[in-house]
Amino acid sequence: MNYSFRLKKHLPKSLFGRSVLILAIPIVMIQAIVSAIFIDRLYGDVTTAKTTDIAREINFILSAPVDTDLRALQARSQPLAITVRHSEQKTVEEDKYDFFDISGRYIIKTLRAELDSIAAIDLAADDRAVKVWLSKDDADLFVSFSRRRASAVNPHQLLVATALASFLFIAIAVVFLRNQVKPIRQLAKSAEAFGKGDKIPFSPSGAAEVRKAGHAFISMQSRIERHLQQRTAILSGVSHDLRTPLTRMKLSISLMDENEGLAELQGDVDEMEQIVNEFLAFSRGDSGEEFTNINPKTFVKALVRGQRRADHTVELKFTGLNTEKIALKCRKQAMIRAITNLLNNAARHAENTRLTLFINSTNVCFIVEDDGPGIPKSDRENALQPFERLDSARNQNKGTGTGLGLAIAADIARNHGGQILLGHSTDLGGLRAEIQIPR
Repeated sequence: MNYSFRLKKHLPKSLFGRSVLILAIPIVMIQAIVSAIFIDRLYGDVTTAKTTDIAREINFILSAPVDTDLRALQARSQPLAITVRHSEQKTVEEDKYDFFDISGRYIIKTLRAELDSIAAIDLAADDRAVKVWLSKDDADLFVSFSRRRASAVNPHQLLVATALASFLFIAIAVVFLRNQVKPIRQLAKSAEAFGKGDKIPFSPSGAAEVRKAGHAFISMQSRIERHLQQRTAILSGVSHDLRTPLTRMKLSISLMDENEGLAELQGDVDEMEQIVNEFLAFSRGDSGEEFTNINPKTFVKALVRGQRRADHTVELKFTGLNTEKIALKCRKQAMIRAITNLLNNAARHAENTRLTLFINSTNVCFIVEDDGPGIPKSDRENALQPFERLDSARNQNKGTGTGLGLAIAADIARNHGGQILLGHSTDLGGLRAEIQIPR
């Protein structure tokens, strides 16, 4: 299980990388199998056969009597292009060959099987000759012959040619794969941008399945846009129509004489106006606003100053990476509206509020914590839904609200490709609301 996990960890994550891997592994395996068979047959069988013939020739030479000047041996060896002389001091004490000399192993194995009294064989000193030290009739002899007579000549050329051909075919396939994966990357890029509230022109291309997925995405995008437009139109229309009677009511109240019920009526009208404004804010969302680069640290400092002017003291804290030179691409007014909603909720339900800016390598996080009653874990998901008011969770004596504050913040976070997380504040004991925006 752990081995499988470690293996997956090192595999390519992209479709292009995995496609290249799926293509390359069979070609490399075929190359390895063919090379193994080729080496076994050519290096093994051919070298063994040729070395066996050489060994028989040496046995024929050594069948002559060994005299002082080796005339009889040399008379037989010269026509066979084999050198025989009295042995000088051996340059090696044991068989020697290079590590990558595959045929050399077969040469040594065959010579020792066919010849008696071999002291040592040297294939490393001169790659063009085979040197053998042996004994015959109490005489130490040195025998050498051309390496070309014992093994195949340039057998590696076939392996090199097939390897180069394999790499060439893989390279050609990679070019075609890149063209096939490109439409998928464009589709993913367009989908990601649409999820952040932006729109990138996308034209389906590539294989039939990719084009089909592209057309399906465009249809889905159109349906979502129509739905958002209809929602915006309905809420905007209702909110706009409510403003007219509200204006008349405010005018009538201003003309009425002061009495005990007038203040309550004025409060009701103000609350209705606040509800209408929140409906408009929710219906408007962040549409129409362009993305700009902001410095998160400067941004939250301005928010806190605005809260303090409204008699709401907010503690400010910075953690994570250095925030001085970091830029966040977002819709500024929308982000102001989202964080302000969280701060206003905290002011309505708690005494102390803290805003923390946390930045890591992937996200910019705006964390609002308070010391209020918080929201139970079972209700946190519902709290992010529009028009959801958790009467039993938060202190409703300080204002009922419309249930749109968290929904607007969550909607803005999603339109930036991020999310909002609700939890429990360990330090303050109340609600912890965190907006995560990808960098």
